[in-house]
Amino acid sequence: MEIELATVAQAERVTDLWVDLAEEQTQHDSHVLAERNRGSVADELARHAVTDRLVVATEAGDVVGFVMFTLDRGSYEMDLTQGVVENLYVVPERRGEGIGSELLATAEGRLDELGADTVTLEAMADNLAARRFYRRHGYDTHRVKLEKPLETDTHSKEGR
Repeated sequence: MEIELATVAQAERVTDLWVDLAEEQTQHDSHVLAERNRGSVADELARHAVTDRLVVATEAGDVVGFVMFTLDRGSYEMDLTQGVVENLYVVPERRGEGIGSELLATAEGRLDELGADTVTLEAMADNLAARRFYRRHGYDTHRVKLEKPLETDTHSKEGR
């Protein structure tokens, strides 16, 4: 198993894995439309590869996992520099082998080199396996995002 910075050529395979990740997350009530975002994600992954913010796990030349990360360039001035792990994914048949842990550690190391003071990430609220994984790696709840569907007794927006 090798953990390495991704090439632009590998970004195409990672796009397929990102689509798998997005489809898997619908089990946890994600609203992201996997296939409809393929093009924009492919562009974003290529940018991450060019800027050394995409790391892949490979075995025998095949990509079996990835992590993408960046520094938070939000619109607010902050008292620290936040690194953001945007996506972390390991193909299902290779989970439990430590690949995700290695990818996360590599992303954290790269973010440290880029000047991050802290690292943030998101996990779907009911994705208990992901939340346990991140807690084992020292992550704790910092902010909670709440959601409510907008509908009334007389109509629903589901048909839109």
